[in-house]
Amino acid sequence: MNPFVVFDGSVIPNPTPVVPTEAGGLLTILNWASGIGLVLGVLGVIIVGIGMVIQLQRGEGAQAIAKLGWVLLGCIIITSSAGIVRAFV
Repeated sequence: MNPFVVFDGSVIPNPTPVVPTEAGGLLTILNWASGIGLVLGVLGVIIVGIGMVIQLQRGEGAQAIAKLGWVLLGCIIITSSAGIVRAFV
C-alpha cells in the first residue's frame, strides 16, 4: 500500500488561532511592553541625535551614525515583533 495515496493533498487544514479570554492580562502586559519599547526607541533616537551634534563639533560625526542604525533596527524589531512571531507560529 502506498502511503501517499491515503493522504488527500487537496484538503489542507487552515486553523484560525483564537486568544482565550483568560489571556487578557497577558495581552495587557505585551501591549505595555511594546509601548514602553517604542517610547525608549524614540528616546534612544533623541539621545543619539544629541550625541551626533556633540561629536560633529569634535569632528567624529560618522561614529554616531552606526549607533543610530542600531537604535532604528531595534525600533523596527519592536514594531514588527508580532508579525515575526506570527510567521513562525
